[in-house]
Amino acid sequence: MNKVLIIVGDATETVDTLYPYYRLIEGGYEPVVAAPEKRRYQMVLHEVKPGWTITKEWEGYSIEADIAFKDIKEEEYLGIFFSGGRAPEYIRDDEDLIRITQHFFETGKPIASVCHGVEIPARAGCVKGRRMATVPKCQFDLEVCGGIFVNEPCVIDGNLVSGRTYHDHGHYIGPWMKMLDEAQSQF
Repeated sequence: MNKVLIIVGDATETVDTLYPYYRLIEGGYEPVVAAPEKRRYQMVLHEVKPGWTITKEWEGYSIEADIAFKDIKEEEYLGIFFSGGRAPEYIRDDEDLIRITQHFFETGKPIASVCHGVEIPARAGCVKGRRMATVPKCQFDLEVCGGIFVNEPCVIDGNLVSGRTYHDHGHYIGPWMKMLDEAQSQF
């Protein structure tokens, strides 16, 4: 088993998505881009411009979804990654995505989340009592659903690894990849 889901939608953050995508390939895994439907999605670049107090958004690359949420058989996947950007806010109510998310939490498979990605497991009812990093503006989303906000570049809570923004990729992706390696060795 070497397939790993990367959850995206329109306005998924480019670096949040492409960094783990290519790290998975480097690690011998097959990244499978999953979205509400099988089509091309527009990614964005998110950054707080100097002098601004809010995030500025620019168009980034686009990415092709390999599979729609409704077609995913979650038992075929070793792990899951929740990318950031604005997409999680818009896709988190998808019933199939909620089902998929709950599967990974219930089975203890390796999970990673960054930035706004937390909005998906929060909506799926999976963060209660779990320690997670997220972008500080999503602290409320995490805590109102019972999660514990930790403002660090890498937070590990059981099978869950998280970071705040793409600036943290070098801190939390490595530990998640190690979890994937350990999980794969059990097959």
